[in-house]
Amino acid sequence: MNRPPSTATVSAPERPRLLVLHGEETPSGLERLHDHPGLGEVVHTTADGLAGALPGTDALLVWDLFTEALSAAWPKADALRWVHAATTGVDNLMFPGLVNSDVVVTNSRGVFDEHIAEYVLGLIISFAKDFPRSWELQRERHWLHRETERVTGKRALVVGTGPIGRAIGRKLTAIGMRVEASGSHAREGDPDFGRVYASHLDPDHGPGLREALPEADYVVVAAPLTDSTRGLVDRPFLDLMKPTARLINVARGPIVVQSDLVRALEANSIAGAALDVFEREPLKAINPLWGLPGSVVSPHMSGDVIGWRDDLWELFLDNLDRYLGGRELRNAVDKDRGYVPG
Repeated sequence: MNRPPSTATVSAPERPRLLVLHGEETPSGLERLHDHPGLGEVVHTTADGLAGALPGTDALLVWDLFTEALSAAWPKADALRWVHAATTGVDNLMFPGLVNSDVVVTNSRGVFDEHIAEYVLGLIISFAKDFPRSWELQRERHWLHRETERVTGKRALVVGTGPIGRAIGRKLTAIGMRVEASGSHAREGDPDFGRVYASHLDPDHGPGLREALPEADYVVVAAPLTDSTRGLVDRPFLDLMKPTARLINVARGPIVVQSDLVRALEANSIAGAALDVFEREPLKAINPLWGLPGSVVSPHMSGDVIGWRDDLWELFLDNLDRYLGGRELRNAVDKDRGYVPG
């Protein structure tokens, strides 16, 4: 069993076959692959055609955010050496067949960091300055003076200490917020957060979320979806938040137990929640999160600024050149952990 670490070199065959797995819409930019002098056959397919297209494929570019098609088609992967995800999260690829193979997995870490950090900053300011209510009152042509909250001096807890969480931390620190984090291990002296709490609720395992959550005005979820984070934000987690606190999730939907969050919002046990990701997407029109007071819903767009697809292509093409040249690949995933460490 060979599970490559965060950096890896893969020996590519001469003129390898590249397969692109995408959703219903074919991604623009595929022509850049067809013109690439180092590649052999370049094929693209949707999930329905993956099993038929996979045999003989050396490298696979997964351009489909949530697809689990590779798991079902895995027995057909007879020549696969490298899988690259055009996303930061790779939870949909961490099935046993791939995890226990010698296939290297890389992701698009670094593309979305600042985009998502700006989005979180906007949400916090929007909450504090009551912009949603102002827009509602404007539509009603109703003049209603209110007082709003300060952002400076408020406390933020960022759940997740990867590049996205750190970009968020730096943005919030820059506007005068007091920012701490939670991660896999507790520590002091972190360059971006100062103090990092362990992401657990067990008082027998040292300082963790039980100590951090009651102090936070904003809790920002920016962690990868793994076995340890799935369902992390549940009823006990939410019950530790103070009634004036808000939750923001820009990571993966299943980290938050949606039914527990609905209960907390209905009971006014937290002041609000801004969700860009959900247990199932798209969010159904009948879901109560659309209309609950304090709820802000966006369609998984926090990282999608103008030009984001070009950035994804640039990163992949750089890795492709590294693959063809036998050089170290960027963003190699530790498949035991389910993310790029460091």
